[in-house]
Amino acid sequence: MVQEVASPEVSEKSQFTGKDMLLGKKGVVFGVANDHSIAWACAKLAAEQGASLAFNYQGEVLERRVRPLAESVKAKIIEPCDLSDDKAIEEFFAKVKKEFGTIDFVIHAVAFANKEDLEGHYVDTKRTGFQKALDVSAFTMTAVAREAAKLMPNGGSLITMTYYGADKVLPNYNVMGVAKAALESSVRYLAADLGEKNIRVNAISAGPVRTLAAMGIAGFRDMLKFVASRAPLKRNVTAEEVGKTALYLLSDLSSGVTGETIFVDCGYNIMAM
Repeated sequence: MVQEVASPEVSEKSQFTGKDMLLGKKGVVFGVANDHSIAWACAKLAAEQGASLAFNYQGEVLERRVRPLAESVKAKIIEPCDLSDDKAIEEFFAKVKKEFGTIDFVIHAVAFANKEDLEGHYVDTKRTGFQKALDVSAFTMTAVAREAAKLMPNGGSLITMTYYGADKVLPNYNVMGVAKAALESSVRYLAADLGEKNIRVNAISAGPVRTLAAMGIAGFRDMLKFVASRAPLKRNVTAEEVGKTALYLLSDLSSGVTGETIFVDCGYNIMAM
């Protein structure tokens, strides 16, 4: 039985005191779904620190959610882009090139798996579901990196979002855990490929956060309670805290860091018993 543990209060107001860390830098944000998205927390902080941003969306429903948010940070580009379509990615980056010329960073927070493949046993995963999960959740990072690198003549930073399920078996994560493992491996290979161009590639492994995607995982509320009870900080991480780490990885403060998966989970990953 999971016992609920009261979490210390974490202020919703940012305590970050840095200023203009990304002033003059231009970046692309993939994966905002709504104002609770980790991608949005990262984008908002980046904009506050002086970055000019471009956003994608997929379909009319997401456009209605993404456009107001993007407009609130004066985004230069708000365009459709289906990351499962290579031609769409090329066309999107052509628009980015026309508007920005060059870019300095990319935030990739994209993942998907069929609901039925996140339930029951991993061994029952359907071939089509496996292919879809790996394509959207892992390969899109490689596809994006390929096009983004062409617009980074002076180097840059690419970051993506992963989860502890890539390392350990978690209930109801199944094929997404396999996809995240592939994503983390891709980060290392991309870092090796692009390092000579001074392009850094890193992943953030965030603890459970109440996002639209996360709430679709069966037992997610119990997961939040369990992590809060076991993590050294005795609470769950916030989207803003993930955003702060993203800000570090996008800025020159992390100029010597690449190919890494950085945990932002209140220390949960270090615990055994």
